[in-house]
Amino acid sequence: MMILLGAVLVAAAVVLYVVQPVFSGERASLASLDEEFTEAEARRHLSLVALRDVEYDFATGKVDERDYRRLRDELGREALDALREVQRSRDQAEDAPPAKDAVADDLEREIAAYRAALRSGTLCDRCGSANVAEALFCATCGRQLESERGEEAAAARGR
Repeated sequence: MMILLGAVLVAAAVVLYVVQPVFSGERASLASLDEEFTEAEARRHLSLVALRDVEYDFATGKVDERDYRRLRDELGREALDALREVQRSRDQAEDAPPAKDAVADDLEREIAAYRAALRSGTLCDRCGSANVAEALFCATCGRQLESERGEEAAAARGR
């Protein structure tokens, strides 16, 4: 009889815990607080992350130079196409003439930022964002960065 009473009390507690948000009056927002990517922006982001991974694989010796160059060229073309599409959609939204050289320059700047972050060890393992060299945590997702400079800064702070 005591076991049955205990089971009923546990079941009631679980039910109350589950339905508590309904009765508390709290509401969840249906709108996303994070900026959502368009398809072209998502393709650009994925291409740049793939480029970063190929750079890392080449730097660690997992990919030979011939495959590295082939993959880098292919992924660079994909990223450039996606970046051009993003620029076209932005230009259409603003009714501005497309800037052809600006797209390639933007891609080169992003690739350079990824390479610099890869060299300094400040690329986030979780989200792939490039961070400043002195960063201890990712500016995008908040994950702790594992870089030599980050470790030096943490040691200097007495961690």
